Amino acid sequence: MASVRIGSAFGIPIRLGGSFLLVLPVLVFLIGSQVGTTAEVLGESLGTTIDAAALSGGSLPWVLGLAAALGLFGGVLIHEFGHALVAQRFGVHVDSITLWFLGGLAQLEEFPEDWKQEFTIAVAGPIVSVGVGAVCYAAFLAFPVGQPAPRFVFGYLAILNVFLAAFNLLPGFPMDGGRILRAVLSRNRSRLDATRIAAGVGKGFAVLLGLGGILLGQLFWIAIAFFIYIGATGETRQLILEAAFEGLSVADVMTPAADLSTVTPETSVADLVDRMVSERHTGYPVVTESGDLRGIVTLSDVQQVNQVERDAMRVEDVMTSDLRTVTPETEAEDAVSTILGQNVGRLLVVDENGDLAGLVSRTDLMTVFQILQESRSAALGKPAGEPPLQR
Repeated sequence: MASVRIGSAFGIPIRLGGSFLLVLPVLVFLIGSQVGTTAEVLGESLGTTIDAAALSGGSLPWVLGLAAALGLFGGVLIHEFGHALVAQRFGVHVDSITLWFLGGLAQLEEFPEDWKQEFTIAVAGPIVSVGVGAVCYAAFLAFPVGQPAPRFVFGYLAILNVFLAAFNLLPGFPMDGGRILRAVLSRNRSRLDATRIAAGVGKGFAVLLGLGGILLGQLFWIAIAFFIYIGATGETRQLILEAAFEGLSVADVMTPAADLSTVTPETSVADLVDRMVSERHTGYPVVTESGDLRGIVTLSDVQQVNQVERDAMRVEDVMTSDLRTVTPETEAEDAVSTILGQNVGRLLVVDENGDLAGLVSRTDLMTVFQILQESRSAALGKPAGEPPLQR
Protein backbone atom coordinates (compact mmCIF):
# COMPACT_ATOMS: atom_id res chain seq x y z
CA MET A 1 0.00 0.00 0.00
CA ALA A 2 1.15 3.58 -0.67
CA SER A 3 2.28 5.17 2.58
CA VAL A 4 4.40 7.96 4.04
CA ARG A 5 6.69 7.81 7.04
CA ILE A 6 5.63 10.13 9.88
CA GLY A 7 8.18 9.14 12.53
CA SER A 8 9.55 6.21 14.48
CA ALA A 9 9.61 4.75 17.98
CA PHE A 10 11.81 2.02 19.45
CA GLY A 11 13.65 1.93 16.13
CA ILE A 12 10.45 1.04 14.24
CA PRO A 13 9.28 3.36 11.42
CA ILE A 14 5.65 4.50 11.67
CA ARG A 15 3.85 5.01 8.38
CA LEU A 16 0.46 6.37 7.32
CA GLY A 17 -1.25 4.65 4.43
CA GLY A 18 -3.07 6.80 1.91
CA SER A 19 -6.31 5.04 2.78
CA PHE A 20 -5.98 6.27 6.39
CA LEU A 21 -6.24 9.87 5.23
CA LEU A 22 -9.41 8.97 3.34
CA VAL A 23 -11.14 7.07 6.14
CA LEU A 24 -10.33 9.52 8.96
CA PRO A 25 -12.82 12.22 7.84
CA VAL A 26 -15.45 9.51 7.34
CA LEU A 27 -14.96 8.29 10.91
CA VAL A 28 -15.11 11.84 12.25
CA PHE A 29 -18.40 12.38 10.43
CA LEU A 30 -19.91 9.05 11.55
CA ILE A 31 -18.97 9.57 15.21
CA GLY A 32 -19.83 13.26 15.27
CA SER A 33 -23.24 12.81 13.62
CA GLN A 34 -24.26 10.16 16.16
CA VAL A 35 -22.86 11.68 19.35
CA GLY A 36 -26.25 11.80 21.12
CA THR A 37 -27.22 8.20 20.39
CA THR A 38 -23.70 6.94 21.14
CA ALA A 39 -23.61 8.80 24.45
CA GLU A 40 -26.81 7.08 25.57
CA VAL A 41 -25.48 3.64 24.57
CA LEU A 42 -22.17 4.31 26.32
CA GLY A 43 -23.95 5.37 29.49
CA GLU A 44 -26.05 2.20 29.54
CA SER A 45 -23.04 -0.01 28.76
CA LEU A 46 -20.87 1.55 31.46
CA GLY A 47 -23.61 1.69 34.10
CA THR A 48 -23.86 5.44 34.29
CA THR A 49 -25.19 8.43 32.37
CA ILE A 50 -23.61 10.84 29.91
CA ASP A 51 -25.47 14.09 29.26
CA ALA A 52 -26.16 13.70 25.53
CA ALA A 53 -27.87 17.10 25.26
CA ALA A 54 -24.70 18.86 26.46
CA LEU A 55 -22.73 17.33 23.60
CA SER A 56 -24.93 18.42 20.71
CA GLY A 57 -24.20 22.12 20.46
CA GLY A 58 -22.15 23.92 17.78
CA SER A 59 -18.94 22.28 16.60
CA LEU A 60 -18.54 20.13 19.71
CA PRO A 61 -19.83 16.91 18.08
CA TRP A 62 -17.20 17.17 15.35
CA VAL A 63 -14.44 17.91 17.86
CA LEU A 64 -15.51 14.82 19.80
CA GLY A 65 -15.62 12.83 16.55
CA LEU A 66 -12.07 13.87 15.70
CA ALA A 67 -10.80 13.13 19.22
CA ALA A 68 -12.46 9.70 19.26
CA ALA A 69 -11.24 8.81 15.75
CA LEU A 70 -7.65 9.82 16.51
CA GLY A 71 -7.85 8.02 19.85
CA LEU A 72 -9.08 4.88 18.09
CA PHE A 73 -6.15 4.87 15.69
CA GLY A 74 -3.85 5.65 18.60
CA GLY A 75 -5.14 2.50 20.29
CA VAL A 76 -4.56 0.54 17.08
CA LEU A 77 -1.00 1.88 16.91
CA ILE A 78 -0.31 0.81 20.51
CA HIS A 79 -1.84 -2.61 19.69
CA GLU A 80 0.64 -3.04 16.83
CA PHE A 81 3.53 -1.94 19.03
CA GLY A 82 2.48 -4.74 21.39
CA HIS A 83 3.20 -7.21 18.59
CA ALA A 84 6.30 -5.41 17.38
CA LEU A 85 8.11 -4.97 20.71
CA VAL A 86 7.58 -8.61 21.69
CA ALA A 87 8.81 -9.66 18.24
CA GLN A 88 11.93 -7.54 18.71
CA ARG A 89 12.53 -9.24 22.04
CA PHE A 90 12.66 -12.55 20.18
CA GLY A 91 15.13 -11.15 17.66
CA VAL A 92 12.61 -10.62 14.84
CA HIS A 93 13.21 -7.53 12.71
CA VAL A 94 10.20 -5.20 12.37
CA ASP A 95 10.18 -3.35 9.06
CA SER A 96 7.48 -0.83 9.99
CA ILE A 97 4.05 -0.23 11.46
CA THR A 98 1.49 1.17 9.02
CA LEU A 99 -1.90 2.68 9.80
CA TRP A 100 -4.49 2.23 7.04
CA PHE A 101 -8.25 2.17 6.68
CA LEU A 102 -8.66 -1.31 8.16
CA GLY A 103 -6.58 -0.44 11.22
CA GLY A 104 -2.89 -1.19 11.60
CA LEU A 105 -0.27 -3.60 10.35
CA ALA A 106 3.05 -4.46 12.01
CA GLN A 107 5.24 -5.68 9.15
CA LEU A 108 7.51 -8.35 10.64
CA GLU A 109 10.34 -9.76 8.57
CA GLU A 110 9.05 -13.21 9.49
CA PHE A 111 7.22 -14.95 12.31
CA PRO A 112 9.44 -17.26 14.40
CA GLU A 113 8.96 -20.98 13.85
CA ASP A 114 8.92 -21.66 17.59
CA TRP A 115 5.21 -21.97 18.37
CA LYS A 116 5.60 -20.43 21.83
CA GLN A 117 7.21 -17.31 20.39
CA GLU A 118 4.58 -16.95 17.68
CA PHE A 119 1.84 -17.42 20.27
CA THR A 120 3.36 -14.74 22.52
CA ILE A 121 3.77 -12.25 19.65
CA ALA A 122 0.21 -12.83 18.42
CA VAL A 123 -1.47 -12.58 21.82
CA ALA A 124 0.51 -9.47 22.83
CA GLY A 125 -1.60 -7.14 20.68
CA PRO A 126 -5.00 -8.09 22.14
CA ILE A 127 -3.56 -7.99 25.68
CA VAL A 128 -2.25 -4.47 25.07
CA SER A 129 -5.64 -3.41 23.67
CA VAL A 130 -7.40 -4.65 26.81
CA GLY A 131 -4.86 -2.68 28.86
CA VAL A 132 -5.52 0.46 26.81
CA GLY A 133 -9.25 -0.08 27.31
CA ALA A 134 -8.74 -0.38 31.08
CA VAL A 135 -6.72 2.86 31.17
CA CYS A 136 -9.43 4.65 29.17
CA TYR A 137 -12.09 3.32 31.53
CA ALA A 138 -10.10 4.59 34.51
CA ALA A 139 -9.88 7.99 32.83
CA PHE A 140 -13.63 7.85 32.18
CA LEU A 141 -14.27 7.28 35.89
CA ALA A 142 -11.85 10.04 36.87
CA PHE A 143 -13.94 12.75 35.18
CA PRO A 144 -17.04 13.91 37.04
CA VAL A 145 -20.52 13.61 35.56
CA GLY A 146 -20.48 17.35 34.92
CA GLN A 147 -17.80 16.93 32.23
CA PRO A 148 -19.58 14.86 29.58
CA ALA A 149 -17.16 15.60 26.70
CA PRO A 150 -14.06 13.82 28.09
CA ARG A 151 -16.27 11.10 29.56
CA PHE A 152 -17.73 10.50 26.10
CA VAL A 153 -14.30 10.19 24.45
CA PHE A 154 -12.72 7.95 27.10
CA GLY A 155 -15.84 5.82 27.47
CA TYR A 156 -15.97 5.37 23.69
CA LEU A 157 -12.29 4.38 23.56
CA ALA A 158 -12.61 2.04 26.55
CA ILE A 159 -15.29 -0.02 24.82
CA LEU A 160 -13.72 0.11 21.34
CA ASN A 161 -10.29 -1.05 22.52
CA VAL A 162 -11.80 -4.06 24.28
CA PHE A 163 -13.85 -4.74 21.14
CA LEU A 164 -10.65 -4.44 19.09
CA ALA A 165 -8.99 -7.09 21.25
CA ALA A 166 -11.99 -9.42 20.99
CA PHE A 167 -12.33 -8.96 17.23
CA ASN A 168 -8.63 -9.68 16.63
CA LEU A 169 -8.93 -12.93 18.59
CA LEU A 170 -11.42 -14.34 16.08
CA PRO A 171 -9.77 -17.26 14.20
CA GLY A 172 -9.41 -15.38 10.92
CA PHE A 173 -5.85 -16.15 9.85
CA PRO A 174 -3.73 -14.03 9.33
CA MET A 175 -5.39 -12.03 12.13
CA ASP A 176 -4.14 -12.45 15.70
CA GLY A 177 -6.62 -15.21 16.47
CA GLY A 178 -5.58 -17.12 13.37
CA ARG A 179 -1.90 -16.86 14.31
CA ILE A 180 -2.69 -18.02 17.83
CA LEU A 181 -4.54 -20.99 16.34
CA ARG A 182 -1.57 -21.81 14.10
CA ALA A 183 0.81 -21.58 17.04
CA VAL A 184 -1.30 -23.98 19.10
CA LEU A 185 -1.66 -26.39 16.15
CA SER A 186 2.13 -26.28 15.61
CA ARG A 187 2.69 -27.98 18.97
CA ASN A 188 2.06 -31.42 17.43
CA ARG A 189 1.97 -30.73 13.68
CA SER A 190 4.35 -29.42 11.08
CA ARG A 191 4.25 -25.66 10.55
CA LEU A 192 2.97 -26.20 7.01
CA ASP A 193 0.07 -28.41 8.14
CA ALA A 194 -0.76 -25.99 10.95
CA THR A 195 -0.78 -23.09 8.49
CA ARG A 196 -3.06 -24.95 6.08
CA ILE A 197 -5.58 -25.70 8.84
CA ALA A 198 -5.48 -22.17 10.29
CA ALA A 199 -5.75 -20.67 6.80
CA GLY A 200 -8.71 -22.93 6.01
CA VAL A 201 -10.48 -21.76 9.15
CA GLY A 202 -9.61 -18.17 8.27
CA LYS A 203 -10.97 -18.46 4.74
CA GLY A 204 -14.17 -20.04 6.04
CA PHE A 205 -14.55 -17.19 8.52
CA ALA A 206 -13.87 -14.67 5.72
CA VAL A 207 -16.60 -16.18 3.55
CA LEU A 208 -19.14 -15.98 6.39
CA LEU A 209 -18.09 -12.42 7.23
CA GLY A 210 -18.32 -11.41 3.57
CA LEU A 211 -21.77 -12.94 3.19
CA GLY A 212 -22.90 -11.15 6.35
CA GLY A 213 -21.54 -7.90 4.96
CA ILE A 214 -23.45 -8.37 1.69
CA LEU A 215 -26.72 -9.25 3.42
CA LEU A 216 -26.48 -6.37 5.90
CA GLY A 217 -24.93 -3.87 3.50
CA GLN A 218 -21.75 -3.54 5.58
CA LEU A 219 -18.93 -2.59 3.19
CA PHE A 220 -16.41 -2.59 6.05
CA TRP A 221 -17.15 -6.26 6.77
CA ILE A 222 -16.67 -7.09 3.10
CA ALA A 223 -13.30 -5.28 3.04
CA ILE A 224 -12.10 -7.15 6.14
CA ALA A 225 -13.31 -10.47 4.68
CA PHE A 226 -11.37 -9.80 1.48
CA PHE A 227 -8.22 -8.93 3.46
CA ILE A 228 -8.49 -12.11 5.56
CA TYR A 229 -9.12 -14.37 2.56
CA ILE A 230 -6.27 -12.97 0.47
CA GLY A 231 -3.91 -12.92 3.45
CA ALA A 232 -4.65 -16.54 4.38
CA THR A 233 -4.21 -17.71 0.79
CA GLY A 234 -1.01 -15.74 0.22
CA GLU A 235 0.71 -16.80 3.43
CA THR A 236 -0.12 -20.47 2.86
CA ARG A 237 1.35 -20.39 -0.63
CA GLN A 238 4.44 -18.54 0.58
CA LEU A 239 5.03 -21.18 3.24
CA ILE A 240 4.55 -23.96 0.66
CA LEU A 241 7.13 -22.25 -1.50
CA GLU A 242 9.60 -21.90 1.37
CA ALA A 243 9.12 -25.54 2.39
CA ALA A 244 9.89 -26.68 -1.16
CA PHE A 245 13.35 -25.06 -0.96
CA GLU A 246 14.25 -26.49 2.44
CA GLY A 247 17.79 -27.89 2.36
CA LEU A 248 18.85 -25.86 -0.70
CA SER A 249 21.18 -22.87 -0.73
CA VAL A 250 21.14 -19.82 -2.97
CA ALA A 251 24.07 -21.34 -4.88
CA ASP A 252 21.75 -24.19 -5.93
CA VAL A 253 19.13 -21.90 -7.50
CA MET A 254 20.98 -18.79 -8.68
CA THR A 255 22.19 -17.86 -12.13
CA PRO A 256 26.03 -17.77 -11.85
CA ALA A 257 27.83 -14.52 -12.62
CA ALA A 258 29.47 -16.09 -15.68
CA ASP A 259 26.03 -16.58 -17.26
CA LEU A 260 24.67 -13.13 -16.40
CA SER A 261 24.22 -10.20 -18.73
CA THR A 262 25.63 -7.07 -17.11
CA VAL A 263 26.00 -3.40 -18.02
CA THR A 264 28.58 -0.82 -17.10
CA PRO A 265 27.83 2.46 -15.30
CA GLU A 266 28.73 4.33 -18.51
CA THR A 267 26.16 2.53 -20.69
CA SER A 268 23.55 4.93 -22.04
CA VAL A 269 19.95 4.39 -21.02
CA ALA A 270 18.99 4.21 -24.70
CA ASP A 271 21.44 1.33 -25.26
CA LEU A 272 20.14 -0.36 -22.15
CA VAL A 273 16.56 -0.20 -23.48
CA ASP A 274 17.72 -1.76 -26.76
CA ARG A 275 19.35 -4.61 -24.82
CA MET A 276 16.23 -5.12 -22.71
CA VAL A 277 14.18 -5.49 -25.89
CA SER A 278 16.60 -7.82 -27.69
CA GLU A 279 17.60 -9.94 -24.67
CA ARG A 280 14.18 -9.84 -22.97
CA HIS A 281 15.66 -9.02 -19.56
CA THR A 282 14.20 -6.43 -17.19
CA GLY A 283 17.10 -6.18 -14.74
CA TYR A 284 20.88 -5.99 -15.06
CA PRO A 285 23.68 -5.91 -12.49
CA VAL A 286 25.88 -2.85 -13.00
CA VAL A 287 29.55 -3.84 -13.04
CA THR A 288 32.61 -1.76 -13.92
CA GLU A 289 35.18 -2.82 -16.51
CA SER A 290 37.40 -3.96 -13.63
CA GLY A 291 34.63 -6.18 -12.24
CA ASP A 292 33.45 -4.03 -9.30
CA LEU A 293 29.73 -4.32 -8.49
CA ARG A 294 28.14 -0.87 -8.43
CA GLY A 295 24.41 -1.51 -8.41
CA ILE A 296 21.45 -2.85 -10.33
CA VAL A 297 19.26 -1.24 -12.98
CA THR A 298 15.74 -2.38 -13.80
CA LEU A 299 12.95 -1.54 -16.21
CA SER A 300 11.22 0.56 -13.54
CA ASP A 301 14.37 2.70 -13.28
CA VAL A 302 14.43 3.22 -17.05
CA GLN A 303 10.74 4.14 -17.18
CA GLN A 304 11.44 7.18 -15.03
CA VAL A 305 13.59 8.72 -17.81
CA ASN A 306 11.92 10.63 -20.65
CA GLN A 307 12.55 9.04 -24.02
CA VAL A 308 14.24 12.17 -25.40
CA GLU A 309 16.78 12.12 -22.53
CA ARG A 310 17.78 8.46 -22.78
CA ASP A 311 20.76 9.05 -25.09
CA ALA A 312 22.28 11.56 -22.68
CA MET A 313 21.51 9.71 -19.45
CA ARG A 314 23.81 6.96 -18.22
CA VAL A 315 23.02 3.83 -16.23
CA GLU A 316 24.87 5.27 -13.23
CA ASP A 317 22.33 8.13 -13.20
CA VAL A 318 19.33 5.86 -12.73
CA MET A 319 20.64 2.64 -11.14
CA THR A 320 19.92 1.52 -7.58
CA SER A 321 23.04 1.41 -5.46
CA ASP A 322 21.27 0.49 -2.19
CA LEU A 323 21.39 -3.23 -2.87
CA ARG A 324 19.54 -6.18 -1.38
CA THR A 325 22.09 -8.97 -1.45
CA VAL A 326 22.54 -12.54 -0.27
CA THR A 327 25.52 -14.88 -0.27
CA PRO A 328 25.81 -18.22 -2.09
CA GLU A 329 25.58 -19.93 1.31
CA THR A 330 22.27 -18.25 2.25
CA GLU A 331 19.42 -20.74 2.57
CA ALA A 332 17.19 -20.64 -0.50
CA GLU A 333 14.06 -20.41 1.64
CA ASP A 334 15.44 -17.20 3.20
CA ALA A 335 15.87 -15.75 -0.28
CA VAL A 336 12.26 -16.72 -1.03
CA SER A 337 11.07 -14.95 2.13
CA THR A 338 13.03 -11.80 1.20
CA ILE A 339 11.77 -11.67 -2.39
CA LEU A 340 8.14 -12.23 -1.42
CA GLY A 341 8.20 -10.24 1.82
CA GLN A 342 9.90 -7.18 0.30
CA ASN A 343 8.17 -7.61 -3.08
CA VAL A 344 11.37 -7.45 -5.16
CA GLY A 345 12.01 -9.19 -8.44
CA ARG A 346 15.61 -10.27 -7.88
CA LEU A 347 18.46 -10.42 -5.38
CA LEU A 348 22.13 -10.02 -6.17
CA VAL A 349 24.41 -12.74 -4.85
CA VAL A 350 27.81 -11.58 -3.61
CA ASP A 351 30.76 -13.57 -2.28
CA GLU A 352 32.77 -12.85 0.87
CA ASN A 353 34.80 -10.21 -1.00
CA GLY A 354 31.70 -8.35 -2.13
CA ASP A 355 32.13 -9.44 -5.75
CA LEU A 356 29.18 -10.47 -7.89
CA ALA A 357 28.69 -14.23 -7.67
CA GLY A 358 25.30 -14.49 -9.35
CA LEU A 359 21.67 -13.45 -9.28
CA VAL A 360 18.54 -15.13 -7.98
CA SER A 361 15.26 -13.91 -9.44
CA ARG A 362 11.61 -14.58 -8.80
CA THR A 363 11.48 -16.33 -12.19
CA ASP A 364 14.40 -18.59 -11.20
CA LEU A 365 12.64 -19.55 -7.98
CA MET A 366 9.32 -20.27 -9.70
CA THR A 367 11.04 -22.44 -12.30
CA VAL A 368 12.95 -24.41 -9.68
CA PHE A 369 9.80 -24.75 -7.58
CA GLN A 370 7.84 -26.21 -10.49
CA ILE A 371 10.64 -28.67 -11.23
CA LEU A 372 10.82 -29.74 -7.59
CA GLN A 373 7.05 -30.13 -7.36
CA GLU A 374 6.86 -32.17 -10.55
CA SER A 375 9.76 -34.43 -9.58
CA ARG A 376 8.38 -35.05 -6.09
CA SER A 377 4.86 -35.62 -7.43
CA ALA A 378 6.21 -38.07 -9.99
CA ALA A 379 8.05 -39.94 -7.25
CA LEU A 380 4.80 -40.21 -5.29
CA GLY A 381 2.74 -41.05 -8.36
CA LYS A 382 0.58 -37.93 -7.94
CA PRO A 383 -0.12 -34.96 -10.18
CA ALA A 384 1.88 -31.81 -9.48
CA GLY A 385 0.25 -29.29 -7.16
CA GLU A 386 -0.87 -25.81 -8.03
CA PRO A 387 2.03 -23.38 -8.42
CA PRO A 388 2.25 -20.66 -5.80
CA LEU A 389 0.75 -17.26 -6.25
CA GLN A 390 3.30 -14.95 -7.88
CA ARG A 391 3.13 -11.67 -6.03
